[in-house]
Amino acid sequence: MTNAISRLSITQAASDRLIEAATAKALEIGTPMVIAIVDESGILKALRRMDGAPLLSVEIAINKAYTSVSFGIPTHGWFDFIKNDPPLLHGIVHTPRLVVFGGGYPITEAGQVIGGIGVSGGHYEQDMVVAEAGLAALGS
Repeated sequence: MTNAISRLSITQAASDRLIEAATAKALEIGTPMVIAIVDESGILKALRRMDGAPLLSVEIAINKAYTSVSFGIPTHGWFDFIKNDPPLLHGIVHTPRLVVFGGGYPITEAGQVIGGIGVSGGHYEQDMVVAEAGLAALGS
């Protein structure tokens, strides 16, 4: 028996591909965004704040990536999970760094969460489109 586990983690090269693909989509839709990539432990791996992206979006994007990697679900999945459960709805939203609207996705490989992407700068539906474009670059 071992006392350790092995985890996969996103590479810098993969993080860069996500950032580039998400940036291209943000330029296409004409909305400056902040794009954050975290590793499997929720530690920031890469960040881009496009020219004109809101300052507040830096923290929001990082927290979206962190939220998605923490539970392995997209941030928009949280609202459906909590909306009909009053104790959870009113309690969990006070958890630091938890984001319950769209724009954050886990990044998976071989059935494991290897990182997360978080995007902020537009309406959360725009953030989701940009994050999904990033993920498509990895085939995730």
